[in-house]
Parts: sequence; C-alpha cells; structure tokens
Amino acid sequence: MKTSRIFLIAWLMMAAFLVCLIGQRAEAQVLSLRFAHYGEETHPSHLAAKQFAAKVEERTKGQVKIAIYPANILGSPPEQCEQVRLGAIDMGLPTQGALDKYVKAFSVVMLPFVYDDYDHVYRTLDGPSMKWLAPLAEKAGFIILSNWEWGFRNLTNSKRPILKPEDAKGLKIRTPPEIQLEAAMEALGGIVTKIAFPEVYMALAQGVVDAQENPIAVIYHNKFYEVQKYLTLTRHVYNCMVHVVSAKAWAKLTPEQQKIFREESKPAGAYMRKAIVAEEADQIAKMEKAGLKVARPDLAPFRAAMGPAYARIGKYAGEENVKIFMKYVEDARKK
Repeated sequence: MKTSRIFLIAWLMMAAFLVCLIGQRAEAQVLSLRFAHYGEETHPSHLAAKQFAAKVEERTKGQVKIAIYPANILGSPPEQCEQVRLGAIDMGLPTQGALDKYVKAFSVVMLPFVYDDYDHVYRTLDGPSMKWLAPLAEKAGFIILSNWEWGFRNLTNSKRPILKPEDAKGLKIRTPPEIQLEAAMEALGGIVTKIAFPEVYMALAQGVVDAQENPIAVIYHNKFYEVQKYLTLTRHVYNCMVHVVSAKAWAKLTPEQQKIFREESKPAGAYMRKAIVAEEADQIAKMEKAGLKVARPDLAPFRAAMGPAYARIGKYAGEENVKIFMKYVEDARKK
C-alpha cells in the first residue's frame, strides 16, 4: 500500500509538471504585437484596426494577439513611422507623406488635384502602382498589407470664406511636415506652420495658426470645427493610411500567419473606406449645424494655381517617379 501511494504521488507530481511545462510552451508561442495609429477611438481607422486584430487572433487561434494604440499614444505620426521601421512598434498606418521620408516614390501619390473621385483613387492605388511601391517599401523596412483610408483633404480657417485661391493668401496654415501639403498651401499664398498633430486643436483655439487642412473625418472626430469658422471643400490632396508591418515583426510570423495578415487587412481597409466615404456628407451637415460655414467653390482656379507645387514636388520625388505614377493615374482614369 505504502509503495502504491508513493507511486501515485510521484505520478501526480510528474503529471502536474508536464501540464505546467506544456502551458509554458503554449504561452511562449503566443506572439504579442503592438499596432499604433493616428485616429481617435471613434474614428473608422480605430474600428478597422480592432476588426483586423480580432480576426487575426481568431484565425491564429490566439497565437497572435494585437494591442492597438490609437490617437498618437505612442508618438506623433512621423515618430510612429520611424518606430515601425526600427521594429519598436510592430504595425502602423502611416500615410504616403510619412512613408516618402524613406521612399521618395510615395510622395507622388499626394500630387494635388490629380484624382477625379474616390473610385479613381482606388483603381489607381490598388492596381499596378501597388506592385511598384510595395517592393520599394519592403527594402526600407515596411511590409505593405493593403491601402486603407484617410481621405481627400479640405481647408478650414478662422478668418474668412475661401472661395478663390487668393482668399487663402496670408493665412497661417498648419500642415503636417509633408512637402506635398506645404507646397499646395504655399501655392495658394498661405504661410505654412508645422505643429505636431496632437497640438493642433489648441493651436487653432489660441490663434497660433489661422487654419489647418485635413480630411472631413479628421476635422469632425478631432472637433476642429469647434475652433474654426469656415470649411472650404478644396479636396486638394488625397492620401490614405497604408497598413504596414515592420519587416522585423513580419519575420516572426509563420507563412500561414502572414497569409492571414494579408487576407484580413483588405476587408478591414474596405470597411474603413466605406465608413469614411459614407459618413462625409453627414459629418459636413453636423458641423454646418454646429456653426461652421461651408463653401463649395469651383476648383478649377485652385488646380490652375498648383504650378509651383507640381514643380517642387517633382523635384523632391524625382521626375521619373512622377512620370511612372501619372501613367497609372491616367490608365485608371480610362477604366
């Protein structure tokens, strides 16, 4: 009896040890990744990121868990992009203006007034141009999964309605540190000021700057309409969030997990695109009801004023890159 009891205790201890060891190994196999982006928690970018993270965790059976950090919690947009490149952040949603600091070809995506509408944008960016840009990004440390959304950018200010290009002359306009946006606003006669995105609301409220330019959803979700009087629907530049993974994080994924990442990025981006476009008219109406005066000017004179901007962006991006991309734009226009 005594021998049997000793054997039973030993067996139970061994079983407990094995369970513990298996649990530790299973825990060790779980890959935890950090996903940072610019959008507020109410913005479609955050909702799309949550959708992506949930589907990845479900399809990898919990072996990949993604923690999301919205609203610039992990740094300003340029800082986030650099951290993704270095592998300090595993995943992000930089715009082309952030990526062009590493790959000049991305800068041509944001040429002013080159797209007809959202459908034209999607045909351009999701087509052959992606096959051109993605390998360039990979060499710089970014694995592109898919294009998401940000939107056509529009101008708000606290001084006066902008009905023609000369109305913007002399306005102190905040832009991100992106040459396309700086060049476009300066071509209209604006005085460009660089202010970190988290500080824009206060800068507008205190009159440090008169104006800013962003997509409708950004203006709405960040409540810039509370500290601005006028919105002009210039739609001067389009850019989108590009769903990227750090090359260092990508190397940690199995081929099957990489496949899941690519497959789940596209529907998340499609959700964000649909939400952004569908909500624009309603958000404009709500801001107008809150007191923002909205102008819808003829854009032909604004486009005609962009000569200096095109020259400056072309010099920065490289004329050959402009030529390559504009062929994609024109080909997409014909479809």
